[in-house]
This record gives sequence, C-alpha cells and structure tokens, in this order.
Amino acid sequence: MSLSRPGTTLSHVLALVAMIFISTIFSVGDEIADTMPASVLMALRFGLAALMLAPYAIWRYGLGGLAVKGLWRYAILSVLSTIFFWSMFEGLKYTDSLNTSAISTTIPGFTALYAAILMRERLGRYRLAALLLGMAGTVWVVFRGDPERLLALELSKGDALFFAGCISMGLYAALIPKLHRGEPVPVMSFWITVMVAAMFLALANVDMAEVAWGEISNGVWGAVFWLAIGPTILTFFLIQTTSLTIGSTRVQSYSYLIPAFVLVLDWVMGRGLPSAMTIPGIVIVVLATIVIQRGVIVGGVTR
Repeated sequence: MSLSRPGTTLSHVLALVAMIFISTIFSVGDEIADTMPASVLMALRFGLAALMLAPYAIWRYGLGGLAVKGLWRYAILSVLSTIFFWSMFEGLKYTDSLNTSAISTTIPGFTALYAAILMRERLGRYRLAALLLGMAGTVWVVFRGDPERLLALELSKGDALFFAGCISMGLYAALIPKLHRGEPVPVMSFWITVMVAAMFLALANVDMAEVAWGEISNGVWGAVFWLAIGPTILTFFLIQTTSLTIGSTRVQSYSYLIPAFVLVLDWVMGRGLPSAMTIPGIVIVVLATIVIQRGVIVGGVTR
C-alpha cells in the first residue's frame, strides 16, 4: 500500500498509531507527574524535542530557511501550548489519566467555537453531532455515570485545571490558520517547540535547582525521553504525512479514540479497569469518531 494514494488503509493505521502515541502522554504522565514539578518535566520534554528537531530542520531548510519574520505569531501559539501542557501535568497530580484523556476530547469543540467566532466557520451537522457526542461521553467519564455527581458538579482540582488547559488548546488550534503565513509546517513546529521549551525553562528556573537530580530513577528518565520522541517528534511526522493523504479532518477525528486507548494502556500498565459505569461514556466518545468519518465519506463535515 502506498501513502501517496489518498484513503489508503496504511494511512488510517498510521493515524491510529499517532493517537496511540498521544495517548501515552496521559498514562505515562500520570506515572511521573509527582516526581518533579510540571514545569521541569515539560522543560525537559520540549528541550529534548527541540534539540532532536534542530538537526533535521537545519538539514532540510538550512539556517536561512529557519529565519522566519514575525516570530511573535509563534510566541502567541507557544503561550497557549505552554498553558495546556502545564495544566495537563499539574492536573495529573490530582486526577487520573482516564479523566484527562476524556476531557481532552473537548478540544475540538472549543476549536470549532473559536473558529466560528474568528473565521465565521460553519460547524456542519456531522461535526456538530460528533462534538455533542464527544462532550456527552466526556461528562459521563468524568462523573463516572453518576447523575448525583453531575448535578453537584463534583470536579476534582485536576479535572478543572486541565479543562481550563483544553480551552487554551482549542484557541491554539483555531489560531494556527490565522497566524500561519505560508512557512513550511516543520519550520513552524520547530519554532513553537523551541519557544515552548524556553517558556518552560523560564518557569522552571527555581524549581530545577530544587530537584534532587541524583534521585531521579532511570524509569522516569526513560519516560521523559519517550514523551520527547513518541508523542512529540514521531507524532508530528505521522500527523503531517497522514493529513496529506486522508485529510486533517479524518486524522483529527481519531483523537476521540484516545480515552479508549488510555483505558487499554492503563490496564497493560497494571492499573486495572475503571468501574463498569465508566465504559458507556468511552463508547459514546468512540461513536464521535464514527460520526466524523461518516461525514467525510458522504461529502464532508461541512454538510
């Protein structure tokens, strides 16, 4: 099968692999969230990612190709991205990976809302149905299918914190088309990674001095390297490649499967399975993927 032919099975498989990599952020992040401050963890993750991306970016575009005017545009996106990832790892100290992965499915909804306001973009019936399904599934998972908890709005500190981060990431995704000026996507990604790393370094300057570096286990270092390589660098290339062959809408629709992937990853890591009342919420979220895919197949999510 060739990636050059739109709609190939391989492209869909690679899109799923990208979402599995992203899913590991929640499960792996939950394991190491308490080992050091969130700002330090993210400074390490994005710092390593920037160092690994730099040789590729220089080889592909040269130093001249990386000299982009108007870096303030990337700075805005970097601030929003920094807020999102800090809230994720700080939130994981107070909630679990399944909740955060379910809450992350609200990002397409916030993106669509911002896009409707900023670019007058219509949602379309399939996208609207998928967003509503995704939101319903998220609410079900977070409140464990308990109406009393929902009515009482029993959100943990971590859930509320990460929900605010998803609002930030929704704006990030909506602003990309407005702030992009035709630069190659890898160049844009490189600068955003560098700036996010710099922002986390600035946030973590005092905390980094207080970390007992000699006591950090090899497992934690391995997790940090994985976060820099898998969910950051490899995912970037997978999403870029598959978006060109099957379209960004289909690729991003697979993000609704992340809670299901996290459920499996948590089980593999020995955390067991959630309560039976949680499962219907995950099924509802998965249905959102089917709705979006259906919308693309019959003529696009703008219908």
